[in-house]
Amino acid sequence: MKSMIFVASMTAALLALPVSAQQGPAGVPGAPGLAETAKAAPPATQARHGRRGPPDCSGGKDIEQCKARQEAHRTAREACKDKSGAARHQCMHQQAKNFDCSKARNPQRCESRKLAYATCQAKTGPQFKQCVQQNMPAVDCSLSADAARCEQHQRAREQCQDKLGPEHRQCLRNVLTPKK
Repeated sequence: MKSMIFVASMTAALLALPVSAQQGPAGVPGAPGLAETAKAAPPATQARHGRRGPPDCSGGKDIEQCKARQEAHRTAREACKDKSGAARHQCMHQQAKNFDCSKARNPQRCESRKLAYATCQAKTGPQFKQCVQQNMPAVDCSLSADAARCEQHQRAREQCQDKLGPEHRQCLRNVLTPKK
């Protein structure tokens, strides 16, 4: 008899468990009275910038360069706001080609990158990245803050230049990380 009462009480408790775990109107489990105090959702009209929002330039190394990059991206979004899909993608790339390299941290490298992009514009995906890497001039490591690290990365790029995608990334990892 005692086991029958125990089984009945356990069954009742398990059947009531899903009801008590349901969320209340405020999205809080078991809190039906919080609906009035819950904050309203932000209006849908507020534009989100990407997934995370624009970066905070105040904590960066080069605040002016960060703000110039944000302004260039804002200008590109405005120019392409009426397009969608592949047309928007193409428009954003076209706007990126119009970037003013005089505002870049390294104007010569910016111009070299623009030339490499123009050379490789017929390619897409990993072939495009590989083409750009091959058309970019070597970095002058004597101007780098950490010349030894710069040279190590330059050697890794040279060793892995014939690989694409995940193979390329794995090759870079193998060259850059010391073997234990």
